[in-house]
Amino acid sequence: MSRYAEVYAAWKADPEGFWKTAAAAIDWTRYWDAVFDPADGPYGRWFKGATTNTAWNCLDRHVAAGHGERTALIYDSPITGRKARYSYAELTAEVTALAAVLADHGVGKGDRVIVYMPMIPQAVMAMLACARIGAIHSVVFGGFAARELATRIDDAKPKVIVAASCGIEPNRLVAYKPLLDEAIAASEHKPSSVLVFQRPQVQAALQPGRDFDLADAMETARGRPVPCVPVEATDPCYILYTSGTTGQPKGVVRDTGGHMAALAWSMKAIYDIEPGEVFWAASDVGWVVGHSYIVYAPLLIGATTVVYEGKPVGTPDAGAFWRMVEEYRISALFTAPTAFRAIKKEDPEGVLIGRYDLSSLRTLFLAGERADPDTVKWAEDKLKVPVVDHWWQTETGWAIAANPVGLGMLPVKHGSPTVPMPGYAVEILDDAGHPVPAGKLGNIVVKLPLPPSCLPTLWNADERFVRSYLEEFPGYYKTADAGFMDEDGYLFIMSRTDDIINVAGHRLSTGAMEEVLASHPAVAECAVIGVHDALKGQAPCGFVVLKAGVTTPRAEIEKELVKLVRDKIGPVAAFKLAITVDRLPKTRSGKILRGTMRQIADGETYRMPATIDDPAILDEIRDAVTGRLADA
Repeated sequence: MSRYAEVYAAWKADPEGFWKTAAAAIDWTRYWDAVFDPADGPYGRWFKGATTNTAWNCLDRHVAAGHGERTALIYDSPITGRKARYSYAELTAEVTALAAVLADHGVGKGDRVIVYMPMIPQAVMAMLACARIGAIHSVVFGGFAARELATRIDDAKPKVIVAASCGIEPNRLVAYKPLLDEAIAASEHKPSSVLVFQRPQVQAALQPGRDFDLADAMETARGRPVPCVPVEATDPCYILYTSGTTGQPKGVVRDTGGHMAALAWSMKAIYDIEPGEVFWAASDVGWVVGHSYIVYAPLLIGATTVVYEGKPVGTPDAGAFWRMVEEYRISALFTAPTAFRAIKKEDPEGVLIGRYDLSSLRTLFLAGERADPDTVKWAEDKLKVPVVDHWWQTETGWAIAANPVGLGMLPVKHGSPTVPMPGYAVEILDDAGHPVPAGKLGNIVVKLPLPPSCLPTLWNADERFVRSYLEEFPGYYKTADAGFMDEDGYLFIMSRTDDIINVAGHRLSTGAMEEVLASHPAVAECAVIGVHDALKGQAPCGFVVLKAGVTTPRAEIEKELVKLVRDKIGPVAAFKLAITVDRLPKTRSGKILRGTMRQIADGETYRMPATIDDPAILDEIRDAVTGRLADA
């Protein structure tokens, strides 16, 4: 039986007592004056008055407890063929050396450091080195466009930038230093130093007096003690930028104390991971998943984490993930639904799965965008383990809703990330702020205060924080997601509120239509957008990618899909157009760029999304819709 109801009720009865108990998993140098102070910040702050250090909690304390030889980090790069393992003692030594280098370049408590690196161990080391000396890191994807990087430099005002010389994709090298040089030239704020980790594939040119070789500097500093600097629990650990609707990025602030308390609680309660077990979040440290569940949460509890420089397919094939599970005896895999859709597209029968020993794998976790039931069922059928969809955001840092494996799983309802986690009082409101009945689509909101680890504000932008998240529904945090809650309290996330389309006065969820399209046996993945319609206001348009090996003519499948949506949702959907494409435009984390697709379909001017994986796909989408919409 699941203990979920009991645990959730305990939180609801005594929220401060609940998080005080959870905080016992963390070492504190000074305890708090108040578990929660409602008077501090836009809605309050957790563990006010306490001091602690994230690097100590992730590294040193495990070494001090006699676990220094336990593996902390596994690095695997199918792109370069390199592999490495770092024990807790070894990772602590590397992080300390890098912290010494940062200190030598004037970085201290409260200073910002931008980390501009690919998926290599040095990215993790740089983040933890900042935490060690009380600095605030802001990770920006390696290879991010110079213009976007410049806006982040001007907003965060870093004293130092830590970069790699290049990133390596399956079919290309991306030199980082020219992009970084261009960004610094374009920014008003200038960092005092740039520390470059030179990879063998590219030796970047260093600007004398400003740029320094990171590996050489770390070698010189190796062995020098650098104590962990206590910081306030309410001090930022990091800033993570997320795209803003105005084009100005929003700097999500993650505090130090609440962040650790919530993540440590989640590793056992949600993911059911014990110290020493191998947990793999197949993401990137540039995303919130990488921050929370590659870098911090596994190390906080003394587990082993994985840094993977590869793809779910193409490095070398759709069996890449299964090779990793077998080789490293991974207990739980956490990835995005889009990764599984890519695997399913290339290996629809799961033939490659059968070639590997997956006996260590207990659970698959999905998050990042909506996990359509067809993909979840495929994974359940092929892997024979529980598949747990859960829902959270950059802003929250950990799951708003999940099926808590560590508390005993609840019955699965396909299409639902299950139930709210302790700390989150989730409600569904209409546009006027009134509660809606069970099963009715509405705005998903969370009653304030938000739990530990959620953003307390935006970097240097309290007013923007209130305007963006708290103003529309007073007393609540606006998730900007739309969905419904059923009579059992299960949450269903249907789409972003921007993706709710209005067809002749009917508010319809694109997610519901995507669910129907994905159920077709020939469809690997899909996206539905609302396009301008002179008569109805908006009309839905579906884009589908077919599975490998499908021989049925595309036109025939498209007709079947139109009929399927009309049969399942009804004529009210006015679904008349399905367009087959070879691929969908996505961010690097796998989120489909539906907003950009809609702008293309409507003939609007659009700004190239900063996080797009391959800009050429947008031309393919434009070619695909040309003529088809007019004909429809």
